[in-house]
Amino acid sequence: MNFHAEPITFTGPIHLLVTDLNRSLAFYQEIIGLQLLTSTDNKIVLTADGKTPLLIVEQPQGVLPKEKRTTGLYHFALLLPSRIDLSVALRHLLETGYPLQGASDHLVSEAIYLADPDGNGIEIYADRSNETWQWENGAVLMSTGPINAENLLAEGKDKSWNGMPEGTVMGHIHLHVSDLQKAEEFYCKGLGLDVVSRYGSQALFLSNGGYHHHIGLNTWNGIGAPQPARNTVGLKSLSLVFPNEDERKKVMQQLQQIPASVIEKNGALFTKDPSGNYIELCVSK
Repeated sequence: MNFHAEPITFTGPIHLLVTDLNRSLAFYQEIIGLQLLTSTDNKIVLTADGKTPLLIVEQPQGVLPKEKRTTGLYHFALLLPSRIDLSVALRHLLETGYPLQGASDHLVSEAIYLADPDGNGIEIYADRSNETWQWENGAVLMSTGPINAENLLAEGKDKSWNGMPEGTVMGHIHLHVSDLQKAEEFYCKGLGLDVVSRYGSQALFLSNGGYHHHIGLNTWNGIGAPQPARNTVGLKSLSLVFPNEDERKKVMQQLQQIPASVIEKNGALFTKDPSGNYIELCVSK
C-alpha cells in the first residue's frame, strides 16, 4: 500500500534553515544524492525525481547557529522505494566516509541516521511490507534494534549508486515538542492524525491510514523546552498534504475549535503547533 499518496494525508516537503547554502548544496547533492530543482541567491529546492520538491534549504540573512535543548526538528526521514535502494545508499555513505550516527532495525523498517553539516538530523530508511507489521490493540509494534549491516549491504551488491532513486519521498518527520499532551491534542483533534504507538511518556507516533508513523513527537530535549529563535538553524516549516480541498477545510475547522490559528502567507496556509513548529497545510495535486 502507498502511504504517501491519495487518499492518505501524508508528510510533504520540509523547509530547513542553514548557515552556508553552498556547503549544504554540496552535502545534499554529493552525500545524500538529491538533485537541484530550483535556486535563488539564498534558497535551493531539492528533488529526487527531477520535478517534485522534496526539501527546501534556505540561508536567511543573519542566520544563527543551531540552538540546543529546544523544540523543533529531531530528524526528517527520506523513504526509499526498496531495501535494495537502502543497501546501495548505505554502501555509498560508507564509501564517502561521512560520519553516520547509527543504524537501526525498527521491525517495520530499517534505517540509517546522520546529520547535515549544520546538525539537522536525517533518517534514510526503507519500509518492510506493511503485511509483516504487527499490531496490538491499535498500536503498531516498533523497536530499536541493531541492523544486520552485512545482510543489508549484500542486498544491493550488484547495483551502483546513482543518487536518490526517483521514488524517494518524505516518509516522516520527527519533532521535539515541549508538552506531549498538548501536542497530542493538536495533532489528533486538530490535524486529524491517529496515535499508532507510544514510547512511555516521552514519545508519540502518529499517522493517517494505518502507516507506522508520518509524524513522531518527543520531549527528549526536556519538558517545557523553549522554542528556538525564528532565524535559527533548523526547521522553518514542515508540510502535510491532504487528499483534497474538502479534507483541508475540515482540518482547518478542527484547528479553529482547539483553538489554533491558521494564517495565509504568500498564497499558502500555515498553522503552528503548541511548541512553535510551523506546518503548511497543502492539498495533493
